[in-house]
Amino acid sequence: MAVANPKQLAEHLKLNLDTDQLTNCMRCGFCQTACPTFQETGLEAASPRGRIALMKAVYDGKMEPDALFQSQMDLCLGCRACEPACPSDVKYGQLIEQTRESIASVAEYSWPVKRIRRLFMEQLFPNHGRMRLVGSLLKAYQAGGLQKLAHAVGVMKLFPQHMREMEAILPEASGDGVIRRWEKHGLPARWEQAEGTGQPVLVIPAVGESLGRAGLFRGCIMDVLFTETNVNTVKLLRLAGYEVVIPTSQTCCGALHAHAGETGSARRLAEQNIAAFAGAHVDFVVSNAGGCGASLKEVDHLLHGEPAAVAFAAQVRDVSELLIEGRPLPLRQDSGAAHVTATYQDSCHLRNVMRVSSPPRQLIAQMPGVKLQELQGADRCCGSAGIYNLTQPEMSTDVLDHKMEHVEKTRAQVILTANPGCLLQMKWGVHRHGKSGEMEAMHLVDFLAEAVER
Repeated sequence: MAVANPKQLAEHLKLNLDTDQLTNCMRCGFCQTACPTFQETGLEAASPRGRIALMKAVYDGKMEPDALFQSQMDLCLGCRACEPACPSDVKYGQLIEQTRESIASVAEYSWPVKRIRRLFMEQLFPNHGRMRLVGSLLKAYQAGGLQKLAHAVGVMKLFPQHMREMEAILPEASGDGVIRRWEKHGLPARWEQAEGTGQPVLVIPAVGESLGRAGLFRGCIMDVLFTETNVNTVKLLRLAGYEVVIPTSQTCCGALHAHAGETGSARRLAEQNIAAFAGAHVDFVVSNAGGCGASLKEVDHLLHGEPAAVAFAAQVRDVSELLIEGRPLPLRQDSGAAHVTATYQDSCHLRNVMRVSSPPRQLIAQMPGVKLQELQGADRCCGSAGIYNLTQPEMSTDVLDHKMEHVEKTRAQVILTANPGCLLQMKWGVHRHGKSGEMEAMHLVDFLAEAVER
């Protein structure tokens, strides 16, 4: 962790922190029972109330934001479970991002760390072509024998255990992306040009009468590691009666940038996405990734209430919401999912920011032969939190292990979730706890797609 100069950091915090949110906190402590890091440590400083108190102490000049202050801000998962629990409606998510932006702006990163941050945040995630190239390289590594060779000669032993375990459960990557995969299948589609930008837009017709134009947000990591999930999302939306629109000029949602304190980059990405979907004349902007959806939903805050951002944020919907509101899916009565017990792990940002918890459960409950077994603590973070499982592996593992204890009690054969980070984390949990032969983790969209009429 790069540590910022305390005096410089204090000056930045005084400029960046929202004083209204700092003073809104009543110190009631309702947030503590919702906070995973407080539950794991029992430390006041590791709770939202404690972190806000630290921020306010710095803002009031009562303490310097030293290395311990900065480590507590880094330890926060950013799950935002504290927000629905707060009777004063404190926007803790805004405060922690303002704090991290301040830390990032004055932190003294080493040259390699600077290069890595720039590589991923500026040159890779926002560039869809480069992400597809990475997907192609990863696919070659997985399918061409290099992965087996790396394990056989012990190369993976050079990495920490948690990274070795994560590498083992990565899904099959793709260099296609949803657009290329759709066209390879020869499925119905046409090309249009976006108004204003002239950029290509793929338009996929609804099955039957159209209920509206649903703009698919394909994501960056989502489109190379979970390409088939994006394809299945299109298929389900079509069956539910929506014309699906995919602007090619869309980019990364900026969630990882905002969480890492790179707020300026997050704003630039938000502006590009707003322009991409505005030119495509969509009725909805649809996400199948809770973290991405939440980031898109909050562009109005990120861009300080600009009218275009407010209009865009109002269009953002999770795919489960549109599937519930659309025409009923033609679910097979003889589905291969018959007599399956499934449990559902909430995506933190889908539940706590987008406030979507019922639609996924309604969809599961409608499936023939599927029993939904509620998961104790389903609303508690799984420990993924973007790249938290890489930057804070010890706390992430502790949170995951407690999550898996509850999962095992459900006796479910399938763990469903609606976010790629959560999905990878739950796959890691299944692998880590030796349950690979008994249960599997799946994206809700893929589970539904298996059960629809072909």
